[in-house]
Amino acid sequence: MKAPRPALILALLAAALAAPASAQLRVDINSGISQPMPIAVPAFPATAEIETAAGTTTSLGIRIADVIANDLRGSGLFRPIAPAAFTTSVTTATVLRPEFAAWRTVAAQALVTGSVTPNADGSILLACYAYDVFAGEELTRQGFITSAAGWRRAAHKCADLVYSRLTGEGGYFDSRIIYISETGPRSRRIKRLAVMDQDGAGHRFLTSGQNLVLTPRFSPTQQTITYMSYENNRPRVWLYRLGTARQESLGTFQGMSFAPRFSPDGKSLIFSMAVGGNTDIYTLDIETKRMARLTTQPGIETSPSYSPDGTRIVFESDRGGSQQLYVMNADGSDQQRISFGEGRAASPVWSPRGDLIAFTRFGAGRFGINVIRPDGSGERQLSNGYQDEAPTWSPNGRVIMFQRQARGGPPSLWSVDLSGQNERRRPTPLDGSDPAWSPLLD
Repeated sequence: MKAPRPALILALLAAALAAPASAQLRVDINSGISQPMPIAVPAFPATAEIETAAGTTTSLGIRIADVIANDLRGSGLFRPIAPAAFTTSVTTATVLRPEFAAWRTVAAQALVTGSVTPNADGSILLACYAYDVFAGEELTRQGFITSAAGWRRAAHKCADLVYSRLTGEGGYFDSRIIYISETGPRSRRIKRLAVMDQDGAGHRFLTSGQNLVLTPRFSPTQQTITYMSYENNRPRVWLYRLGTARQESLGTFQGMSFAPRFSPDGKSLIFSMAVGGNTDIYTLDIETKRMARLTTQPGIETSPSYSPDGTRIVFESDRGGSQQLYVMNADGSDQQRISFGEGRAASPVWSPRGDLIAFTRFGAGRFGINVIRPDGSGERQLSNGYQDEAPTWSPNGRVIMFQRQARGGPPSLWSVDLSGQNERRRPTPLDGSDPAWSPLLD
């Protein structure tokens, strides 16, 4: 039996200090980033050198800085300076009084520092600070108490704090990814549910691969996953409870059910069901098992996704002769097509911010990730691979992860930000497909 993941207890040790009026250090993420901000993230010193369940406090300080630097680098908005270039180090005495002149010599615009303090009960305190180097001013600070084994989450939270202060947007580093791990020959692919931190750490498999699984999606509470499984060669919608590893079928319906997704309040599911040669969208109350049919058009209606406020639903339909995007009210009324232009449109998902819908645009043998406003305006392309599909949003609505497959090659996970410029591969132990991003963890 796997031990439960250590819970991170967040403790606010000091109110975040608002930067003085003269401090204007900020990353403008709306105009496109041509030169990421140089930022220094030196090792966090230990206030006392002891051995913890995760290593010495000194080694934890080094690893914490590495995680923070990698998070910020991965956003494409920051350029962490190589530690070999540093002309000074941080001590417990200089955490609160940085040697700004030394950090200016390496052209750092911002400094992220802090300390690691062991507590008598075996927990550790991670103190996180961010400074404007050229102004010589503190930007923000916060403290996090965690078990020693939970140090990575504390580091992600520190990176989120810095990201938020310097961009004005919410962070997304303290989150997880659920996806389909694939292996084996093309004719006999083994597909398993797998979960990992957004940076690839903490990877674990959730299912054995005995049954084919598809389309995993997180609940708003992050502790339950819905997915489709072909257990006993019958496709059905299932729930997986992460805390207990309990799996639960939502019942045997009249037809094949697939493409499940949670409502924003987590109390119901929306999915497609094929009955009598017609595929429509249904909702299911998880507690009462009461169902409601939302679409009745001939053809295939699938891939439904709620708006963040739960009032509207985007979905794909071939009712007009080809796959396109449609939007309707949550009760199924006022159905309107929003995608036009060349090619087909599929697998839509509403941004957590509510302002955009990401989807797969395909035609002429190529698949790309596009975004469009809910009213159908402003469509633009973010990626253009041989086969880029299955988008999912980061919790702050700034980054999209998706599945990419080169001609004849295996699928892998990639991400791109809203500028379309910061594209990077996400590491997985085996081939990866159909990712879903969790909300920020509690």
